[in-house]
Amino acid sequence: MKTKKLLLAFLALIAFGSAEAAVIAVIDSGTDLNHQELKNKKWFNAKDVDDAVDNDDNGFIDDVNGWNFAENNNKLFDKSLVGTFSADVYRFFEVQTRLMKGQGTPEDLTWIRQKQGDRKFLSELSVFGNFIHGTHVAGITAKGADSAKVMGLKIIPTKAPTVGGGRTLQYFGKLTESIDPDQLIKTGLKLLASQQGKQLAPIGKYVANQKARIANCSFGTSTGAAKKILGPLLEKILKRTPTEEELTSYSIFFVNEVVKAAESLVAPAKDTLFVIAAGNDGMDNDQFPTSPANVKRDNTITVAATFEYKKIASFSNFGEKMVEVAAPGVGILSSIPGNEYLTVNGTSQAAPFVAGVAGMVLDQNPALSHSDVKSILMSTSDLKDFLKGKVASGGIVNPTRAVMAARLSTSMQLSDAIQAARVQVSDVEGGLYESKNSGYEGYVLPLPGLFY
Repeated sequence: MKTKKLLLAFLALIAFGSAEAAVIAVIDSGTDLNHQELKNKKWFNAKDVDDAVDNDDNGFIDDVNGWNFAENNNKLFDKSLVGTFSADVYRFFEVQTRLMKGQGTPEDLTWIRQKQGDRKFLSELSVFGNFIHGTHVAGITAKGADSAKVMGLKIIPTKAPTVGGGRTLQYFGKLTESIDPDQLIKTGLKLLASQQGKQLAPIGKYVANQKARIANCSFGTSTGAAKKILGPLLEKILKRTPTEEELTSYSIFFVNEVVKAAESLVAPAKDTLFVIAAGNDGMDNDQFPTSPANVKRDNTITVAATFEYKKIASFSNFGEKMVEVAAPGVGILSSIPGNEYLTVNGTSQAAPFVAGVAGMVLDQNPALSHSDVKSILMSTSDLKDFLKGKVASGGIVNPTRAVMAARLSTSMQLSDAIQAARVQVSDVEGGLYESKNSGYEGYVLPLPGLFY
């Protein structure tokens, strides 16, 4: 007992010593916080210790660095999968990035097209994608934000399939004898969406209770993904193949209901800024919704992906009303489980770029509110013609300018600080690398989602 009290006191001292550190919750598919890039930045729950006892009486036993909501334990990623994947899944991301940079060869293009048609490979790629996703995202958030602490919250099962309608189809299995198929479908979809709300509500409460200043949400359900999920369901209920119009209409209806349900994630954590990936379908979220990207509150900010600071990424979702800012999301090198690194593409990588900048902003001025941070991120962005009508701010997040505005805000009004930073800091020149723009429109993994 004495040893436990000493350990808890030590953890409390760590927490006190970093009282100004912004906690960034990575809500994702699992995070290897012992990776060399993250081990010195992982969040510690100063009120608990790994001893099979719920010391802080919060209902989560040994939630020392976060919680696994997918399997209801404190195991934040599946260690048993380290080293089990084929070399081709690693090569896929490397080849894809070369092609997107315009540096690929004809052999690269032939190889990747063959792999995109290989169902067995795509199945492995899906599991691998979920396995590395949270750790990759966490590594991006941690860069630059020197004081930030990363909390792991796993909500996506690593081995869950991303498409196919399995669990969703089973949900409707006993309801197919309804006289009114349209009423059945819409009622069922509302109920299914509400179940996600029940899943997300405890996560929002946890984030609030642990006082995370930032939460990264690189997950979701898009209209495009919903169409793949709902196709088998509609065919079973309608007893025929649905028309494209029917499939699109029901998918939009469903995702809008999921957006409503996702309010339960952000509502409890009123002091947390939720940074959300826009989606990887290349679609307009204003017309074809994505959740939780389309949740609009003063503590949410949705992020599109760009190719360097030069153009919007071909795969990125956008939306003048539903997407606030953009950030680099092509060719992003970051951590993956097992002390490895990989270059990955997606709005999943753009969102944590912004979350990391938000952490840098709070490093400079911890007194800023979530709405202040959001205002800085949007108002200090690099304005780009190619983002007019695509994102609300019309720009790409500028880390140096955002940090300058935060620093200046300690001694002047925020609006004046933002204006001064815009004058003192130039737009980002060049980018992450030079692009030859090969025109490759490659397959990008969809956001990991809770429906399948």
